[in-house]
This record gives sequence, structure tokens and C-alpha cells, in this order.
Amino acid sequence: MILSKGDKFPNFVFETESAQGLSTDNVVKDAEKTVFWVLRYIGCTTCRWDVHQIMLNYKKFVDRGAQVYVVMQSDPAKVRRDLEGYDMPYHIICDYNQEIYKTLDIHATRTREERQPTSDEDKAKLAAKMEKVKSSGFVHGDYEGNEQQLPAMFIVDKDAKVLYSHYAKNSIDMPTVDETLAIIDTL
Repeated sequence: MILSKGDKFPNFVFETESAQGLSTDNVVKDAEKTVFWVLRYIGCTTCRWDVHQIMLNYKKFVDRGAQVYVVMQSDPAKVRRDLEGYDMPYHIICDYNQEIYKTLDIHATRTREERQPTSDEDKAKLAAKMEKVKSSGFVHGDYEGNEQQLPAMFIVDKDAKVLYSHYAKNSIDMPTVDETLAIIDTL
């Protein structure tokens, strides 16, 4: 089921790095808007960098009446280990069986090459992000799930109605933290 603006976000029962038995229908009631930021897994260097960028800017989400749940193909123990020592202001949904990815038709490519950007603009965007990742000291961790998984993002309201839906065409085709905040401002 590919989600579009106006659709109802499905109710998933899930676990995070620190809790079990949560459901999307319940957690969306905790904020005016909820961002479901779907990435690959915690060992992925760019995903790890994204997780930290969201963490560093989380107050900006809260100031807009929003909360974030990052969805990853990761085991909760690996997420806890990777984020040890960080004061995480949000949770990571550990979808290691890829139920959310499959249900929402968040596709993976067959090869790494298919996952890579093809336009000059997207190639430059990826190169700039990789430089930030490298200069920040992030290195690759454990491999999990489907290595060729594409990302996606959904922003929903308190009733789980989709306000924004984005399925990435390649690995860099995702809003940045600042772009996501700007999107929230328009909803």
C-alpha cells in the first residue's frame, strides 16, 4: 500500500530500542504531528549521521508540535549498543522483520548502483553529505536487513492521517532535517 496525502497511516504494533507493544495509533496522539522517518539500519554511516542530526535538532521539532520516530531494520540491542552514551530524545522503531517496509511498499533496489543518484545535483548532494559524515567521524557498523533498502518519510496528524508522504527514488532523495522542519511549517 503506497501512502499518499490524506490516507490513514496503518496501525503497526512495534518495539523500539527501549519499549515493546507500542502502536502507531497510540503514539501519534502524543503530538500534533508525527514524523515517521524510514531509513535502513543503525550501522549504515549515513543513517547513523541522520539519527544524530535529528537528535541534535530535536527541540526544533518539539517547538513545532512534532515528534519523530525513526524506522530501521535494526535489532533493538544493536540500536542500544550504537547509541550508548547519547541522550536520545526520540525513539527508533526496530522493524527487523521489515513489516513496515513491506506493508508501505518502501522498495529496495536490486543493486547498490540502482540505489545511487544519477543526476549531477543528487550526486553533488550525496558527496556533500558523505563529506559531513566522514568529517564527523562516523564509520560503518554492523550490516542488517536489506542493504539496498530505499528510505521514505511520512508526516501524520493525531488521527494518523497522512499530511506528507515521500518515497525516495535513490539513497539521497530525502528531505534533510532543515527541509523536514520547513515541510512541517507548511502543514
